[in-house]
Amino acid sequence: MAVFTDVTAGDAGQLSARLGLGEVIELRGITSGIENTNYFLTTDRGDGRGPQQWVLTLFERLTADQLPFYLHLMKHLAQHGIPVPDPQADAAGEILHTLCGKPAAVVDKLSGGHQLAPSVWHCQQVGQMLARMHLAGRDFPMHQPNLRGLPWWQETVPVVLPFMTAPQRALIEQELAFQTDLAHSPAHAALPRGPVHADLFRDNVMFDGLPGHEKLTGFFDFYFAGVDTWLFDLAVCLNDWCIALDTGRLDEVRADAFVSAYDRERALSHDEIRLLPAMLRAGALRFWTSRLWDFHLPREASMLKAHDPSHFERVLRERVDNPWHWLRSDGRPD
Repeated sequence: MAVFTDVTAGDAGQLSARLGLGEVIELRGITSGIENTNYFLTTDRGDGRGPQQWVLTLFERLTADQLPFYLHLMKHLAQHGIPVPDPQADAAGEILHTLCGKPAAVVDKLSGGHQLAPSVWHCQQVGQMLARMHLAGRDFPMHQPNLRGLPWWQETVPVVLPFMTAPQRALIEQELAFQTDLAHSPAHAALPRGPVHADLFRDNVMFDGLPGHEKLTGFFDFYFAGVDTWLFDLAVCLNDWCIALDTGRLDEVRADAFVSAYDRERALSHDEIRLLPAMLRAGALRFWTSRLWDFHLPREASMLKAHDPSHFERVLRERVDNPWHWLRSDGRPD
C-alpha cells in the first residue's frame, strides 16, 4: 500500500461527494505495502455523527475487469458476517469507481491496530476467522484464479534468476519443480478450494481492546484474493503468524493453536493434513518470488520500500529442512 498516484483533496472531495460520504477533512497517504495507492480519508457528513474514516484505494496493477471479483467478494463476506471492509456504492449501486484515471474504491476503515508480535490468543482468533471466511465464501458466485499462483511463479522465477546467487538459483528452481509436480498430483486436485485471501499477514488483520485481551476486528486488503486451495491460504498465514521473524523458524505452539482453531470451525481433510508441509513450502516460494521481483524490478512511487526477499528465502529453507506435521490432539480421526 504505497503511493504511486498523487491524489489531491479536491480529487478525493469529488469522489466523496459522489458517494455521499460528506466533506473531506483529511487525506493522508499510507506508506506500508507495495501494490496499490492508498490513503486514509476522513470525512464529515454534517449529520452530527462527527468525522468518519475510510480507506481510498487506487489500483495500479489490477484492471477494471479483474476488480469486481475482489470488491464483490468483500461485499459478500461482509453480508455473511465476516468482519471485512465494505466497499461504498454510489447512487447507481456501483462499488468500482474511477479517480485520477485509475480504478478506485472506498471502504470503511476497521477499528483497532495490528498485532505484530502475536500470541497464541491472537493466532487462535485468526485461525478461527479464516475458517469462517472460507466457509462463508463457498457460495460466492464469481470466479477468478489466484493471480499469484503457480503459473505466475513459473513466469516470474526466470525473470529474477539473474539477480540470484548460484545456491539461491538452485533452491528456487528445485522448489518450483517440486511445486509443479505437486500441483499436478491427484491429492492436490482433491483439496477443498474456494475464495482465499492469499495475503493474510499480520499487517492485514486488525485487533482492538485491552492489551492481552484484544479481539479480532477484521481482515482487510483482499486485492490478492482468488480461488485456490484453502490449505494454501492456511499455509500463507502460518508462515507469517507463527514464525520467528529473525530466523523463519516455525513456532510450533502458535502453529498448533492456529491450525487447531481453524480445524474446529472447518475440519481439515486427511489430504490437507498430509500436504500441509508441502503447502507451507508453496507459501514461502510464492512470497520469496514476489519479493525478489519487487526488490530487483521496482516501480517508482512517492512512498515505496520493497520488502527484503531474504526473509522468505530463510522461511523456505526452514520448511524444506524442518517440515512440520500437524496432528489432531482431541482424538478425532484425521
